[in-house]
Amino acid sequence: MLEVLRNLASIGNKWEDKTTEDQIENSGSNLRHEETHTGGQPYECQQCGEASSSLPGVQRHMITHSGEKLYECKQDGRTFISQTSLQKHRITHTGSAHFKCKVCGKDFAYPRLLRIHQKTHTGEKPYECKQCGKAFATSSDLKRHGITHTGEKPYKCQQCGKAFGRSGDLRTHGRTHTGEKPYVCKQCGKAFARSFDLRIHGRTHTGEKPYVCKQCGKAFATSRQLHTHGRIHTGEKPYVCKQCGKAFARSFDLRIHGRTHTGEKPYECKQCGKAFASSSYLQIHGRTHTGEKPYECKQCGKAFASSSHLQIHGRTHTGEKPYECKQCGKAFASSSHLQIHGRTHTRKKPFGCQQCGKTFASSRHLRIHGRMHTGEKPYECEQCGKAFTVAYYLQIHKRTHTGERPYDCKQCGKAFARSGDLHIHERTHSGEKPYVCKQCGKSFATSRQLHKHGRTHTGEKPYECKQCGKAFAMSHQLNRHGRTHTGEKPYKCKQCGKAFTRSPYLHSHEQTHTGEKP
Repeated sequence: MLEVLRNLASIGNKWEDKTTEDQIENSGSNLRHEETHTGGQPYECQQCGEASSSLPGVQRHMITHSGEKLYECKQDGRTFISQTSLQKHRITHTGSAHFKCKVCGKDFAYPRLLRIHQKTHTGEKPYECKQCGKAFATSSDLKRHGITHTGEKPYKCQQCGKAFGRSGDLRTHGRTHTGEKPYVCKQCGKAFARSFDLRIHGRTHTGEKPYVCKQCGKAFATSRQLHTHGRIHTGEKPYVCKQCGKAFARSFDLRIHGRTHTGEKPYECKQCGKAFASSSYLQIHGRTHTGEKPYECKQCGKAFASSSHLQIHGRTHTGEKPYECKQCGKAFASSSHLQIHGRTHTRKKPFGCQQCGKTFASSRHLRIHGRMHTGEKPYECEQCGKAFTVAYYLQIHKRTHTGERPYDCKQCGKAFARSGDLHIHERTHSGEKPYVCKQCGKSFATSRQLHKHGRTHTGEKPYECKQCGKAFAMSHQLNRHGRTHTGEKPYKCKQCGKAFTRSPYLHSHEQTHTGEKP
């Protein structure tokens, strides 16, 4: 080590005629002062070329290449490359620090660290990057940032070859190989590889969220979360999938999305074997087994398995629909609903049924359709026992018992149990028929009517009687036909009691009592 110091002392021509040992002893104070005038960094690492304004600084830096750790903690045996690092570590044992921030009460081992910290309150950032203009609170932060321009990564992991711009990052990375997690939470015992991660984790206990969005007031535990959140306002999505061009606000989301192309699903449920692309999806899925719904709406009490579902639900109360279709202007409460809606413009239906080949715009619609083949109806009415393939259908059905019709037509006052029925009804006033048959030009008020009409051209009859094999184009035609086998006549005349299989037959019969001529 003395040999290294002798070599370093000869660099920069800043020494008087003293012994090398004298020069080393005085270097710390004299050259730090000179650097304030010259801005120079006369000491350079012989291995990677990194420069420092002080001899101790480059001395500590060179140890990162050798892996040597000179300073040992007598309490737990951990070793450090500098006296400063050791003293900072000792605070974790003693719990005492000499320098306290008057603004937030945070403790520091050295006045220099306190001064740097105080800049987080004042907002002072005196160190500016000459290349991009970005400003920083400390010279070391500016220096680290400079690596983003040069791309330089002089610190290489000897185990896996991964390279880093900072020695500290290499040291932290090494723990992924050793499994070392020296930073332990005193409240819950969870351990971390980095002190920064422990500090952030601590906020889950305190609830502290010091980073506030200036646009919407939402608060976050880390500056990184705030920065990512800001992209919701700016619309910035810097992470683009090279395969399909889809863009994301977070690199993590791009990584998860990439698995839709590779088919990779590394997270498997131990109970049912279902696999997922991300650990969070597996965690949410696990609640389908436990029934856990930890996220409750404060307005109506409805509970959800995930926070995102609660957030989307909250918009049913506020009426907020932040996702707008650029083609038609229609707005939605969630990005997934907008994405599905977008397929009505592109006619894209990427989800195909393996049994009948029918395609759908969303995986949910395919899943619901699959129940037509399996006969599964998991949603049962507690009052009458009628079962449904979709929870929404059960919700609508319950209104037949309660008589609830919450959707009123503003023009005629007619009320409906479903918002979709109201929307279709409104077309009777406007005369709008947006669904046009490409073969004959006939137009319809609903896509369902157009779909049924299409069968007059194709001859398709998907509804088959299980008793006689006769097929029909419409489900209600099959239902009506079924009565020829059962003898059921649900439409009864109130005057004479005669019953009929169809309502038009009853209507014609009633005219024989009134004398009305059809």
